[in-house]
Amino acid sequence: MANKLVLMQHLLSKIGLIGICLILSVYNTSYSQHQTTLAITNVTIIDGNGGDPVSDQTVLVRNGRIEEIGKASAIKIPKNAKVIEGRGKFLTPGFVDSNVHASIYGGMNRPETIIKYEAQSEALVTEFVQIQLKYGVTTIRDSFGTLLPLMAVRDRINRGEVVGPRMLVAGNIVGWGGPFSVSWALAKPSDINVFQEHWNDFITQGSGEELMDMLPDELNVAINNYLDKGPDFIKYGGTSHFDNPVMIGFSPRAQKVIVDEAHKRGKVAETHSTNLEGLRMSVEAGIDLIQHPEHSTRVLPDELIQMIKDRKIICAMLSNTITGDVWQQHVQTRKAVLESIKKRDEAFGQGHIKSSTQKSREAQEAGEYMEIARTNAKKLIEAGCLVTIGTDNYQGSAPEFLKAPKPPNQEPGSGSIMAIEGLVELGMTPAQAIVSVTKTGAMAAKGLDDFGTIEKGKLADMVLLDADPLKDIANIRKVNTVFKDGKVIDIASLPEKPVFRK
Repeated sequence: MANKLVLMQHLLSKIGLIGICLILSVYNTSYSQHQTTLAITNVTIIDGNGGDPVSDQTVLVRNGRIEEIGKASAIKIPKNAKVIEGRGKFLTPGFVDSNVHASIYGGMNRPETIIKYEAQSEALVTEFVQIQLKYGVTTIRDSFGTLLPLMAVRDRINRGEVVGPRMLVAGNIVGWGGPFSVSWALAKPSDINVFQEHWNDFITQGSGEELMDMLPDELNVAINNYLDKGPDFIKYGGTSHFDNPVMIGFSPRAQKVIVDEAHKRGKVAETHSTNLEGLRMSVEAGIDLIQHPEHSTRVLPDELIQMIKDRKIICAMLSNTITGDVWQQHVQTRKAVLESIKKRDEAFGQGHIKSSTQKSREAQEAGEYMEIARTNAKKLIEAGCLVTIGTDNYQGSAPEFLKAPKPPNQEPGSGSIMAIEGLVELGMTPAQAIVSVTKTGAMAAKGLDDFGTIEKGKLADMVLLDADPLKDIANIRKVNTVFKDGKVIDIASLPEKPVFRK
C-alpha cells in the first residue's frame, strides 16, 4: 500500500510538472508572439499629422510599438523580424470611428431580433467589430448599446482572446430610458409589455429616465454608480432621441454635474443634442465631444460654431449619411417632392392656409433636415472645428426580418469608409480627412499619446494601402494590410464566426 502511495505521488508530481511545462509553453508562445519584431520597408508614410507624405521609409515595430522610423537605407532590420515590402504602398495610422452601435438593442419596430438573438449578443458584437477592423478601423467608440455584452467583448479583445479593434464603450445614453421608452420612441409605459420593460432596464443599467428628475446631489451619486459598472466614457441625452419636436433633457446644472463627474474619473463626456439651445447648454456644460452636431432642427449660428471651435470640442460627424449616393438620392427625391407640393398648392389656390403640422410634414417629406445637416457640416468644417467621423454604423434587424437590404452607408466598415470619403465631399482635402479619422479620432478616444499618428513610441495601429489616398480619397478602400498593436491582422478571415453576415 505504501509503495502504491509513493507511486501515485510520483505520478502526480510528474503530471504537475507536465502541466506547468504546458502552461509555460503556452505563455512563452503568447509572449514570443507579442515580442515579435516587424519591419515595413520602402513605404510612403502618411503619418496623420497633416504634413507631406514621406517616401522610401522603413517602420520598425517591436513589442507592439513603433521603435524606429527612417530612411529605408538607414534602418537596420533585425534578423528575426517579419518583413513586409511596402514599395509602391502607403502607410496611414489606423482609422477611428467615434460613434458605432455594435450590439443589438431593439426598438419599437424591431423587437423580434433581440428576442431571437439575445443569447448571441456577444457573438454579434464580435462579428460587427471584426468587420470594422477588416476595413482598417483599429479603434471604435460604441456610444449606445447593451453595456454588459459590449464590455465582455471589449475585455476579451484586451486580453488577446479574440481579434478585434480597440473598443471604448458607453452603454446607455444617460437619461434615456431604453429603446421601448418615452425618451427614445415616445412609447408610453402602458404601450409596452413586461419583456420590453425588463429590456429597457438591461439597457439603462440604472442610468435611465429617472435621472432627469434628480437634483444635482442625487445625480452625482447616480452617475458615479453607473461609472462604477465599467463604461469607458459617458454620453448623455442633452435632448430627446425623437425629433419634431426635440425636447431638452437635462437642466444646465444637471448637465454640469454629468460632465464634471465624468471628468473627475478621467472620462470623455459627450452629448446627443439636436436643437440649438440644447446644444448650447451642453457646450456650456463643458462637454468634450458632440455626436452628429450637424444634425439639428435649424442651421447652426456662427456664434455657436465659434464657441465649439474655441473650446476645441470634437465634432463626430455623420458624413456617411449626407454625402455620396445617399445625398444624390436625396437631391432627386427632394426635387420631385417640391414639385408635387407646388402642384398641390396651385390646386388649392391662394386662399388655402396650411397648418403648422402640414408645413412640418412637408418639410420632412422634402428632406429639409438633411439639407440643414449638410449645411451645418460644411460650416463646421469651413470654420476649422475639430471634426472626426461618427457613423452610427449599427447592427439593426437580423437579415431574416428585413423588408429591404440594409444600406451600406451604415454597415460596419463600409459606413466608416464612406464617412471618410464624405468628409472630402463636404470640403476637406484628402490629407485633412486622414488627420480627421486618425489623429482627431484618437483625441476623441483620449488615446493620442498611444495611437492616432505614426510616430516613434506609439502603438503600431496602421493601415497599408495599395494606392495613394491623398490623390484620391477612395483609395482608402484599397486595403492591403491592417496592423493592430503591431500585429498583422488576417483580414481575409474576418469575421471569424459570422452570425448575421454568413
